[in-house]
Amino acid sequence: MNYYYEIKNKLIDNEIYSKVKDYSKERHRVITYFEIGRLLSETGNKYGDNIIDEYSKKLVIEVGKKYNRRTLFRMKQFYNTFSNEKVSPLGTQLTWSHCRALLCIKDYDKINYYINLTINNNLSKRELEEKIKHNEYERVPQETKDKLIGKETLEIKDFIKNPIIIKNKYNYEIISEKVLQRLILENISSFLDELGKDFTFIRNEYKIKIGDKYNYIDLLLYNIKFKCYIVIELKITQLKKEHIGQIQAYMNYIDKNIKTIDEAKTIGIIIAKQDDKYIMEYCSDNRILTREYDLI
Repeated sequence: MNYYYEIKNKLIDNEIYSKVKDYSKERHRVITYFEIGRLLSETGNKYGDNIIDEYSKKLVIEVGKKYNRRTLFRMKQFYNTFSNEKVSPLGTQLTWSHCRALLCIKDYDKINYYINLTINNNLSKRELEEKIKHNEYERVPQETKDKLIGKETLEIKDFIKNPIIIKNKYNYEIISEKVLQRLILENISSFLDELGKDFTFIRNEYKIKIGDKYNYIDLLLYNIKFKCYIVIELKITQLKKEHIGQIQAYMNYIDKNIKTIDEAKTIGIIIAKQDDKYIMEYCSDNRILTREYDLI
């Protein structure tokens, strides 16, 4: 078997295909590069890794400059990674740019997380790279990771990262609760994405009346998929017992006065700079989640 000519013919075929079948050229390219990666892996086993240097020098001249050593090495790496039975077969549905962004990851569970995230949320290459850069997988609760591996049903809390990243666009040095709220509202789409999928913003400083006193919910959201309201309170101090009581009162108000019978119970999220484990153990309402925040 002449590995070089088979690789060369596949690349030439891909070049022709990319000009004629524009609607499916990316899918064809991914499949082609996967097959070439297989051939490079096989020939490397027979003739040594230096064969990539030999092939790339000839291919640059005979097919095109982009088929250099680095590109061929990525194809081989792509095959070795995505042919592994631990990696989701959905990976080959991604574009070549997406696949390249994942090649630096060694953890197969992490690769699968980003594969599913990209497909389910239709992420661009840039969006995927942003999530990898900001260590989204590392910020997902371990319980959620275990559910993903076991393909278990996910709950709304499983999608909320910890810590939540809030972008400090104007580099505020003094952070008050009002400033923190302003930072969130200035980039609300990014904040909703940190929480997960299908979150939508209702309003900030949502006015409610408990007894004869008016109160203001920092942020009121709604999740379309889980059909529930989300009350968010922002705290720049360490989490305290009274914060739990406050958000419980707000959640109960929403459940009693706004939630309809076919909607799920309201979720409460306290975003604080420090997470007090004792308070969470003390609180009996498992609908309340605490998350830290990082400013970037």
